[in-house]
Amino acid sequence: MWTIIDYENGPFTVTTERRRVQLERVFDFLARSYWANERSRETIVKSLDHSLCFSLFHGDRQIGMARVITDRATFAYLCDVFIDEAYRGQGLGKWLLSCVLAHPDVAAVRKVMLATKDAHGLYRQFGFAAPSEPERLMERIQEPRTE
Repeated sequence: MWTIIDYENGPFTVTTERRRVQLERVFDFLARSYWANERSRETIVKSLDHSLCFSLFHGDRQIGMARVITDRATFAYLCDVFIDEAYRGQGLGKWLLSCVLAHPDVAAVRKVMLATKDAHGLYRQFGFAAPSEPERLMERIQEPRTE
């Protein structure tokens, strides 16, 4: 369904091959994040299965990720972006975002949105800005169903 691409940068690789996602590494990081720390493993797996995933590796170890929800034509939502704490400050977040935005399933999309609490400076470098018409945006939040 998605275009699978590998990007190389010295000892680092970004791949969109979903089967290479190291679920335990992703679970561990998201459990410590401010935005996804209450997601169940089942929810995380389901979200990965239905998204374009960009996994960042140092050798065989996954050290980062970004996930894109998109129709591949008009809209994309960038989320679950992380770099392992031990690898921050090396430009890997910028490189990961460059790979995401260059990917053919994202590059032609007219509008890409995201939400962030503390990384505005990073995303501004890639052309992201506050919504031009925030009064048009709405959201619906509901508690997860328990069955």
